[in-house]
Amino acid sequence: MCRTKAFSISPSASLAMFGNSGKARKRPCWIVILLSVLLHLASAQDDVPPYFKTEPVPSQLHLERNRLVLTCMAEGSWPLEFKWIHNDTEITRFSLEYRYLIPSLDRSHAGFYRCIVRNRVGALLQRRTEVQVAYMGSFEEGERAQAVSQGEGAVIPAPRIRCFPQPQVTWFRDGRKIPPSSRIAITLDNTLVILSTVAPDAGRYYVQAVNDKNGENKTGQPITLSVENVGGPADPIAPTIVIPPRNTSVISGTSEVTMECVANARPLIKLSISWKKDGVPVRSGLSDFNRKLTVLSPVVSDSGFYECEAVLRSSSVPSVSAGAYLHVLEPPQFVKEPEKHITAEMEKVVDIPCQARGVPQPDIVWYKDAVPISPVKTPRYRVLAGGSLQVNGLLPDDTGMFQCFARNQAGEVQTNTYLAVTSIAPNITAGPSDSTVIDGMSVILHCETSGAPRPAITWQKGERVLASGSVQLPRFTLLESGSLLISPSHISDAGTYTCMASNSRGIDEASADLVVWARTRITNPPQDQSVIKGTKATMTCGVTHDPSVSVRFVWEKEGQVVIPQSLPRLRLDVNGTLHISQTWSGDIGTYTCRVTSVGGNDSRSAHLRVRQLPHAPENPSAVLSTTEKRAINLTWAKPFDGNSPLIRYILEVSENNAPWTVLLANIEPESTAVTVNGLIPARSYQFRLCAVNDVGKGQFSKETERYRLTGLPVDIQYKNISNPDVTNLLLEDLIIWTNYEIEVAAYNGAGLGVYSHKVTEWTLQGVPTIAPGNVKAEPVNSTTIRFTWTAPNPQFINGINQGYKLLAWEPGKEDEMTIVTVRPNFQDSVHVGHITGLKKFSEYFTSVLCFTTPGDGPRSPPRRLRTHEDSPGAVGHLSFTEILDTSLKVSWREPNEKNGILTGYRISWEEYNRTNTRVTHYLPNVTLEYRVTGLTALTTYTIEVAGMTSKGQGQLSSSTISSGVPPEHPGPPTNLAISNIGPRSVTLQFKPGYDGKTSISRWQVEAQVGVIGENEDWVMVHQLANEPDARSLEVSGLNPYTFYRFRMRQVNIVGTSPPSQPSRKIQTLQAPPDMAPANVTLRTASETSLWLRWVPLPEWEYNGNPDSVGYRVQYSRTRAQSKYLLHVIADRLEREFTIEDLEEWTEYEVRVQAINGIGAGPWSQPVRGRTRESVPSCGPTNVSAFATTSSSILVRWFEVPEPDRNGLILGYKVVYKEKDSDSPLKFWMVEGNASHSVQLTGLGKYVLYEIQVLAFTRIGDGRPSTPSILERTLDDVPGPPVVILFPEVRTTSVRLIWQPPSQPNGIILAYQITYRLNSTNSNTATFDVLNSSARQYTVTGLRPESVYVFRIRAQTRKGWGEAAEALVVTTEKRGNAYIQSATATQFDVTWDPPPLETQNGDIQGYKIFFWEYKRKNETEKLRTLFLPEGGVKLKNLTGYTTYMISVAAFNAAGDGPRSPPTRGRTQQAAPSAPSFIHFSELTTTSVNVSWGEPVFPNGIIEGYRLIYEPCMPVDGVSKIVTVDVKGNAPLWLKIKDLADGVTYNFRIRAKTFTYGPEVEANITTGPGEGAPGPPGEPFISRYGSALTIHWTNGDPGRAPITRYVIEARPSDEGLWDILIKDIPKEVTSYTFNMDILKQGVSYDFRVIGVNDYGYGSPSQPSPSISAQKVAPFYEEWWFLVVVALVGLIFILLLVFILIIRGQSKKYAKKSDSSNNSNCNALTHGEMVSLDESRFPALELNNRRLSVKNSFCRKNGVYTRSPPRPSPGSLHYSDEDVSTKYNDLIPAESSSLTEKPSEISDSQDKTRCDETFSKVGYSPAGKEALVFSFKTGGLHTLPTQRGSDSEYEVDPNRQKTHSFVNHYISDPTYFNSWRRQQKGISRAQAYNYTESESGEPEPCAPPPPLPPLPPLPPFPPQLSSPTPQSQSQTGSLFRPKGSRTPTPSQQSSNPPSQHSTLYRPPSSLAPGSRAPIAGFSSFV
Repeated sequence: MCRTKAFSISPSASLAMFGNSGKARKRPCWIVILLSVLLHLASAQDDVPPYFKTEPVPSQLHLERNRLVLTCMAEGSWPLEFKWIHNDTEITRFSLEYRYLIPSLDRSHAGFYRCIVRNRVGALLQRRTEVQVAYMGSFEEGERAQAVSQGEGAVIPAPRIRCFPQPQVTWFRDGRKIPPSSRIAITLDNTLVILSTVAPDAGRYYVQAVNDKNGENKTGQPITLSVENVGGPADPIAPTIVIPPRNTSVISGTSEVTMECVANARPLIKLSISWKKDGVPVRSGLSDFNRKLTVLSPVVSDSGFYECEAVLRSSSVPSVSAGAYLHVLEPPQFVKEPEKHITAEMEKVVDIPCQARGVPQPDIVWYKDAVPISPVKTPRYRVLAGGSLQVNGLLPDDTGMFQCFARNQAGEVQTNTYLAVTSIAPNITAGPSDSTVIDGMSVILHCETSGAPRPAITWQKGERVLASGSVQLPRFTLLESGSLLISPSHISDAGTYTCMASNSRGIDEASADLVVWARTRITNPPQDQSVIKGTKATMTCGVTHDPSVSVRFVWEKEGQVVIPQSLPRLRLDVNGTLHISQTWSGDIGTYTCRVTSVGGNDSRSAHLRVRQLPHAPENPSAVLSTTEKRAINLTWAKPFDGNSPLIRYILEVSENNAPWTVLLANIEPESTAVTVNGLIPARSYQFRLCAVNDVGKGQFSKETERYRLTGLPVDIQYKNISNPDVTNLLLEDLIIWTNYEIEVAAYNGAGLGVYSHKVTEWTLQGVPTIAPGNVKAEPVNSTTIRFTWTAPNPQFINGINQGYKLLAWEPGKEDEMTIVTVRPNFQDSVHVGHITGLKKFSEYFTSVLCFTTPGDGPRSPPRRLRTHEDSPGAVGHLSFTEILDTSLKVSWREPNEKNGILTGYRISWEEYNRTNTRVTHYLPNVTLEYRVTGLTALTTYTIEVAGMTSKGQGQLSSSTISSGVPPEHPGPPTNLAISNIGPRSVTLQFKPGYDGKTSISRWQVEAQVGVIGENEDWVMVHQLANEPDARSLEVSGLNPYTFYRFRMRQVNIVGTSPPSQPSRKIQTLQAPPDMAPANVTLRTASETSLWLRWVPLPEWEYNGNPDSVGYRVQYSRTRAQSKYLLHVIADRLEREFTIEDLEEWTEYEVRVQAINGIGAGPWSQPVRGRTRESVPSCGPTNVSAFATTSSSILVRWFEVPEPDRNGLILGYKVVYKEKDSDSPLKFWMVEGNASHSVQLTGLGKYVLYEIQVLAFTRIGDGRPSTPSILERTLDDVPGPPVVILFPEVRTTSVRLIWQPPSQPNGIILAYQITYRLNSTNSNTATFDVLNSSARQYTVTGLRPESVYVFRIRAQTRKGWGEAAEALVVTTEKRGNAYIQSATATQFDVTWDPPPLETQNGDIQGYKIFFWEYKRKNETEKLRTLFLPEGGVKLKNLTGYTTYMISVAAFNAAGDGPRSPPTRGRTQQAAPSAPSFIHFSELTTTSVNVSWGEPVFPNGIIEGYRLIYEPCMPVDGVSKIVTVDVKGNAPLWLKIKDLADGVTYNFRIRAKTFTYGPEVEANITTGPGEGAPGPPGEPFISRYGSALTIHWTNGDPGRAPITRYVIEARPSDEGLWDILIKDIPKEVTSYTFNMDILKQGVSYDFRVIGVNDYGYGSPSQPSPSISAQKVAPFYEEWWFLVVVALVGLIFILLLVFILIIRGQSKKYAKKSDSSNNSNCNALTHGEMVSLDESRFPALELNNRRLSVKNSFCRKNGVYTRSPPRPSPGSLHYSDEDVSTKYNDLIPAESSSLTEKPSEISDSQDKTRCDETFSKVGYSPAGKEALVFSFKTGGLHTLPTQRGSDSEYEVDPNRQKTHSFVNHYISDPTYFNSWRRQQKGISRAQAYNYTESESGEPEPCAPPPPLPPLPPLPPFPPQLSSPTPQSQSQTGSLFRPKGSRTPTPSQQSSNPPSQHSTLYRPPSSLAPGSRAPIAGFSSFV
């Protein structure tokens, strides 16, 4: 089902958007039209064309083996795709990767790179960048010698070396550096020039080259210079220029350019060099003895001809000169560029300007969507003079990106524009259709559109936007075609999807439903198994699937489908289980269960192995031993082992035909020979062997002595014969070539009788089931092939091997197969055979098979080869043409039997029977004709021709011929007729013309093609040679479906005839296309789809009716034997197709062909592409776990099945947790895919674990294996029992209790109690064993006043565990201890000595036990005092800690009982260091610092001190910042004045009455490794009082983006602050109200991505935007003045009417009475006034208009009532407020007032507000006149007169839209009613003061709250003194009127319970305040 809905927005439709009220429809028409246009533009601007943020540098130099990353910094609507080009060759396909990585540079990577970026709007080509690779090779030349005559100049070029850039060369001679001098010059190309050479210049010279980029240096081989003609006269030598100047080009802006000129003369001292430029002498820039001329910072004017002149002064010899040109180039610069966006209507003409200048003049090249524009192919495009592009007759396809490149030798620049062709509303040409997809698979919902400009596509599901040009949610991808890709799909994705296409002309939409099925999976796959021959094998295949789909099971064996119905031995259950009974060798193989369903397909494989009895040993032979007497050497060949290793051999012997007896019963299985000793002479022996494996004993080696299969455990099968007369039975479905035992027994009603004796019988042989192995074939000569192979496994021969058949056949001629039979060879492991008599130099397929008596086995895989070359056969069709008097032409054809590759031909001729006249020529192999010249007229010649190969000359072909007479020009053919018209050929019949007295050598056919007419051109279409007797010919090579007209000519040796008369006009028939689509490319679209693109056929290649032309796509997996799938595309202009429903991470091969109504054309060259990598779709198989120790488990698994890997497996994760516990899952990672086991260590003892294994790819973790594996660690001895207490202690008995061990490590079986006197040894202990349920034990009969030691331990299966020990004193007496004084670390403890009667001897000392309160087990300590004193000082105690102290006395007999514990607390001390310091929300300029409380607070924590400073000075300054935080909470602080990329040291310490030690840590600002990259530069759109920030996604880093954060700062300050955080990762825009910003301040914003690695790099700051609200037009002053004037006129008219009607006395009386009130009348100027929010408030007095001031005296202060939105007499019901702003009104009042009430009820009647309460009353006092801003007139409202200051509106009157409603509808206006008047101070309802820690504190209790929302911020002219919390530099304004409760209101949330505030996108309220340092925070 596809639902489409198209509409355009019209003004009437726009009116409806405002609602159905009558007032809404009365809005001005221009407002409606404007809004509709804006709506169109907003919808059309969703898609942003691509654009480059930055252009690359012109060139960049890198070192070899370095890593290079090229980036394409472009932005635009998503999705953006990128492609890279190297030297005009594509090196990548379009993908989402904007970077190109070269891991290791080499020299081949040098060149020009550029990227192409595209999206749905168009494509752009980036300016190229040159990548230069610095390297240095070795010198290419060896040692060389060079000679020069004395006095001449020696020019020694530097040895060649491959190096970039050009190396710096230093010349050396004999180890000394050669510097330039008057005689030595080193040129720019490092050539050494020695001028005026002399004898000492001879020597060895060498160079050292240094690459200054990579630092490498090389030394060249020496160059030996010799100087000749030494000793001759030193005559003057005329000047010569040995190194002339060279033409040089340089780019303007280069630092310098040098021209050089080296001259030689003798004497050198008189040589002078001068320079000229264009004939003008040059005297500046000369150096190196005037040999070099340097031009600094060359400009264009420096270009010219530079000439050097060498003169020998004081000499008459002439001067010499040489010159060269210097060209200074200027890079291109644009002088005229197009606008970034051009809009034009269809069929119009548009000019896109582009002009550039440079030296030389740049060439202008235009591109459309990164493709060069060819005006020849597209005549509508025309490049005008100057470079501008003109597009004529605009079409919708012209919409796109146009680029203008200006290029010359100095570089290139580019500019671009987006051309939008308008005037066509969007139309969805192919909308989505209802689809069904499998869970986890990908699905594409199509949405192909047309329109101009190109429509923007938005996909929605319900109200949720899934994908558009600016929105991208995970798993939802907007494809370039407009289709929506959902990958992978989830069950929750089911629903209705809508595609909306919009542009400036309207909107079109289409919907479709998506159904998601649960994926069908095999959860219980088959397992590898090995069964015994004849038994049953069971292969399981359990499946889970969607209940709404049905599944089908198909079993395959080695790729072949298994049909259970074909064999009774096979049975397939409904649940997919395959049963195979009576298994045999033919069942061996890999079985695959394939499950197919509409809910997905799955497959799993397992291997079945069949074991059987071993075969008999082969070829046994007995030979008399040559080394031992009376011994025989017995040998045999190892038999087939039955697929189970051999255990032993058994050797039996028969002596003198006696029964067989066992001679050797245990021969080693590896043996193939044995020596039998001790034989008796004159007796005969026979031997036989059999092999034994785990199945049983096999047959003996002698077939005559058969052995029955008694050891084979075959299932016994029964056949019941109910007819007693039947004495025979046919046994069917038996196993091939198997020995069976058969018994027969009779039965009757009483039971079964006795079985007969067993008989054995073999079933017949079968054919082999496998081919021979290791088959190799090679040609021996031109007619013979040699084969080698190994025998197949005997288990698969299924009978007696009768031999082998060698097969050979030519390709396509399998019916003419050559077969050679070879007997089996049981001695050799490798068999050899030959096939002879084959064709020479011919291709053959070869194969080998094994056969038994029943027939042939399968062939081995065919192998293709070619026999060797041989000499060729005779040439074919030797003929003679153009026979003249002295020459003739010989023609022939290639030999039918080439027997090799023809290398040429040999031709010879001689006069008949005169061999001495023979002439021989050798011709190339392509020559098939030859003109023999120099003949004698009318003479007979013998001519011979033979072909030749590399093997020699072939068979001769000879013939005789006689020479003829002189020829003439031929005449034209006549009587042309046409028949047999086909697609590409016709048959022409004709009558030959005059032949010119010689044979016709060639017939020519000319034709008019396509356009037929008298003046049209004729072209040659066909020629026929060497057919002089032809009367008809077939003209081939014509174009199908094309008009033709033909004419003919005939040619002889003299020339060509005139043309014949033209034939009639014909049209060829249609034919399939001749060519395949070009430029076929394939790229990845998703995990399950590939995107195919091609260039459509040109129209002239259709070969038929254009309406029938289309394309066919063929695709398959690249793996062998994959089935091809086809898809037909009917549109001839289509150029792309998305292949869907593919497997993840699978390579496919795709081809395209064109089709028409006749047939299909050729296939294109196959292209390959791989679908995108995904996570594995299932876990590893065969997961098992085995407990190895009490704390470790060994986990094993198999690989993930290949179809489910969906990518490259990078490793595995073992997921485990304790069963039935709430502990989180633990993961054990195994890197790499080679390991399939891991030992889990550190586990709990005797704990049951749930274990699963998952695989992961680069994309992420796959699904864990199912089901979970349960395994328990082994048990161990238990830990000690815990919580041992003595609740009852008597003088002779105690009772102790305990709890089981916290670590039982197994099942507790018993407890053991041991006790003894503390003064005795352990041998005297008494013990008792209790059952496992015991938890208490009572001991009696103890010695009074004695110390006993009790030990208790538990027992498991592994033994007794560790014991727990406790002491107890059998006493009922207790002493007392006292704490006299205490400090922070010390107690003074005293005690009373025990009573004398209990001392039992002399007290030797005391033991003082002390411990921290409630932490006895952890902190108890003992202090022993070996003096009978009564006090001690306990030192080194922990400050501010409660201790328990107990004292026990001891004497020589032992310890006495402890005294009752006494409690005491130490005083406060310095605290310990905070427990930790932690950093979070780390950005480039801020960090959130948190810390932990001290482990030992040692008192009451009063606060913390935080100190931070940079580790290294920043800009030369090292600033130390100290922040004191009062109180013990919160334990965090936001630091925001940091510098990017700087390491800071943070130190914090706690304070009680003094500071304790500090904890410190370092943190470096900026994003960490793996954090996200910067999002795209944000831009801001403004909607009323709300701002929307838009951005694009950046690099996610090493983990997916989890959320976004928006930072802001005032534009004139430098500190950033977090404004919004926890923005969902799916969105790329965020809207918030400007109320959270300070009015009138300009702000910058930036966006930061957050992932698991932390905060990423921030985006570029947005353009600054002011937080000033834009007032609507009805708040502008001019509008208010107009309304006030109109209202004033109406009021004056009303007053005038009332006076006329005689009401003046009544009103005068009332005004007098009002003068006595506490209020005076308002002045006329105050009646129309502006309130603080710039909204007019019309204040009307119902009594009179007075010029007096109207003030209200209250408590001695004159105040003016705040103006209300007029009319003031309206009753403000709480109903209007509470229904809309319940959350804004904290009070519980039933009415709305202006401020807190401070006037009593009596005063209220005469309050100042009375003048604002009414507009006017009618004479009866029952009505009020109200002025409405909405209607622009007065309205009468019925009233009830109560007091002078209030009235009520009729409750039954229908509510109308009023000005008050308008106020209430906007909180800004609503809050403005409560603005404080100018100059009057007022207590603030809420306020902050900043404590030392930066924590806000309440300033003062708030006054009683009115029933209005909190106050809005004061405007600047009325602002009260700024509270301290907002007085810091750089603080950002936060309105007090926030909906979020302020800290002073949040009494329920203590400051320590801070949490991150999440602000949903719809929230416009600011967040709660946070502690700050630097400046105030947004959050």
